[in-house]
Amino acid sequence: MTEESRRSFLAASMGALSATGLVQPASAQTNLAINDPKIVREIQEQFAGYDQALSKNDLAALNGYFFDSPTTVRYGNAENLYGFAEIQVYRAGVPTGVAIQRERTVITTYGNDFATVASLSRVRQPGKIGRTMQSWVRFPQGWRIVAAHVSTIDEPK
Repeated sequence: MTEESRRSFLAASMGALSATGLVQPASAQTNLAINDPKIVREIQEQFAGYDQALSKNDLAALNGYFFDSPTTVRYGNAENLYGFAEIQVYRAGVPTGVAIQRERTVITTYGNDFATVASLSRVRQPGKIGRTMQSWVRFPQGWRIVAAHVSTIDEPK
């Protein structure tokens, strides 16, 4: 494929995607409110509730924070969970709650209905640090996690 035909193909693809509403022009992004204080507070409350449920191993509450869909994904230290059903099964097998000491939590909201949470946490292993990333979407039934990643790594020096 020549460079000219490649550019033509990409331009046509972007035009087709834009027409379907899947890709918005850059100018549409300028109207997106990032970190509206009201929305940030909503996510702070949700994340605090999630941590409280985690510390108590409250299965009903923990499951309630995740979007009930086969498209919801959660990656953990030793598991790759695809779909809400797999997340529920995993949670049911976790015997106890975990008290989390969060550090450097960053919440970023995009508009009124999407947010990310990134947080570090102290774990019970010396020299290790936990990491949590979550993507939250507001649905008619409320805020839900649609994607999550939890991992533990050697603490950077």
